[in-house]
Order: sequence, then structure tokens, then C-alpha cells
Amino acid sequence: MRKWKVLALEVLNGHEITKKEALSILNSSDMELLEFLQGAYTIRHHYYGNKVKLNMLINTKSGLCPENCGYCSQSSISNAPIQKYRMVDKDTILKGADQAYQLHAGTYCIVASGRGPSNHELDQVVSAVKEIKDKYQMKICACLGILKPDQAAKLKEAGVDRYNHNLNTSEDHHDSITTSHSYHDRVNTVELVKESGISPCSGIIVGMKETKEDVVNVAMSLKVLDADSIPVNFLHAIDGTPLEGTKELNPRYCLKVLALMRYVNPTKEIRISGGREVNLGSLQPLGLYAANSIFVGDYLTTSGQETTADHQMLEDLGFEVDFVNETINV
Repeated sequence: MRKWKVLALEVLNGHEITKKEALSILNSSDMELLEFLQGAYTIRHHYYGNKVKLNMLINTKSGLCPENCGYCSQSSISNAPIQKYRMVDKDTILKGADQAYQLHAGTYCIVASGRGPSNHELDQVVSAVKEIKDKYQMKICACLGILKPDQAAKLKEAGVDRYNHNLNTSEDHHDSITTSHSYHDRVNTVELVKESGISPCSGIIVGMKETKEDVVNVAMSLKVLDADSIPVNFLHAIDGTPLEGTKELNPRYCLKVLALMRYVNPTKEIRISGGREVNLGSLQPLGLYAANSIFVGDYLTTSGQETTADHQMLEDLGFEVDFVNETINV
């Protein structure tokens, strides 16, 4: 136990953990699970106390995507039986914002499938964001694919606080997952939104036949990118996608990944994201000793846990919702 506690205190004193130390977390014995989680919680509590940020997303455009991402039910090579629709109207986006606010979500995420937004789609989002920001004190995160500089500027002007564009996997493993865009396309988009003054959100999908070294490399790359928010997704393999039937994860390994992200990126928002219900199972609450943020409600094409169950989980942990500069006991 002492080594994980010592490492956590070293991180709090400015130590940047090495790849060897990072790998040791993923390779650690399950008997050490509570010990390195205690270390991760020491770091998490230092920066965030027992507060948890809630996020809710709306899928404003489903399917119809020309990309060939192997994990995604919305891609051009997916045969998954999902709903497909073009960009929803502004009223639908506004109703989603109201729902997010009622659920005490501090961040409302506007997501659309595709390589990048058309001018019409961008204008639709911009118009909705302006009204949302006038009405609610919520952060707005957009996730619309690869951006052009003028598009990033329009989103910033409209009031978008954060932009999500995940690295998803390591540079070495990237071409095994998709070839319709490059790893550097993703990095460049994150850099572009940073230059525009929008807070960068970028994360990972774990469980796509990558190595532990790949996971460590993504954690280190996100540190270099200085992503403010890091969503950690655990593959929920969907029938009809190239990764159909893939099941490499267990709850204990998922906890190790979350702890790794906290040790490597100590000051950042670490968010337990897609696939948490399927892959963490009954150990979901333990994840919040490393992470400080979760999604509530459904994901893009898969269902999430009942929001009342999420609130109950936080109450059972003795954690508080961090909502619009105020703390809420659930």
C-alpha cells in the first residue's frame, strides 16, 4: 500500500509519472486494487474534494457518417440497426438543454455524427447555443467532428465552452480502428479548438484490442495535449460493427485505467463515459474514487443507467453534485 500512497503524494508534489510507473498500474495485482485506488483518491480529493460533475448529451444527428471507425454503430461500415436521422431542429436541442438542467448536469453536450459539420449544421448548433447560454448557466460542449478554423471561431463566438474530439486510441493502434482519417487529424482538431479559446475535451476508448502500452501512450498524449476534460469510454461492442463480440475488459481492469488517468493527469476532469454500466457493472461506484465526472442519461446509440440510480450512487458514496457553481446534495 505504501508505494501507491507515496506515488500519489509525489504526484501532488509535481512528479510526472513515467511510462514504467504507468504500466505498473495496469499490470498490478487485483489484490492491490483498493490500494492504488486510495492513491488515486488522494489526488482526486486534493483537486476536487467529493464533488462530481454531471454531463448529459444529445445526439443531434445519427448515422449517415462516411467514416469507417470500427467501434461505431454510426459509421459507413456498420450494419447495426440504429436510428438514422439528419440534424434535428433547434427546438429539439433546446428541449435537451432544459432536460440537462433539470437533471443538474453542469455540461450539456451537443453531438453530431459525420466527418465534420456542414455550414448549415454548424449554423443550427450556433443558433441553439446562443439561446441556451442566454437561459441557463450551463457549460456547452460541442462534438461535431473535424473542424475548420472559421467553424471553431463561430462556435467560440456563440458561447461554446468546450469541444470534444477524442484521440480514442494510440497513434500506433489508430489504423487498426479507422483509416478514413488519421491520428494527426484528431490531434490537429484538438489543437485548433485550443487556439480558438475553447476548452479542449479529448479522451480514449478502452477495449478495442489495444495493448496496455497503447493505453499508457494515450494517457501521456492527453497530458501533452493538455486536455481539460478526459472522457474514458469502455467499449460496448455493438452487433453489426467490426468489433462485434469483442469483450476484453473486466471491471477491475477498468478501475486500473481510471486510476492511471488520474495519476497521469492529476488536475484534469476525468469522466467515466460510454460503456461504464456494461463494463464496470457493480463496481461503478469505485470508479468515482479516481474520476470526478460522469454522463447521466443515454449515450449516442446505447442506453445508460437510470438517472435516479446515478443520483442514488452519488448519495450512497457521500459525494455531491457540482452544479453551476453550487453544490447539491442528492
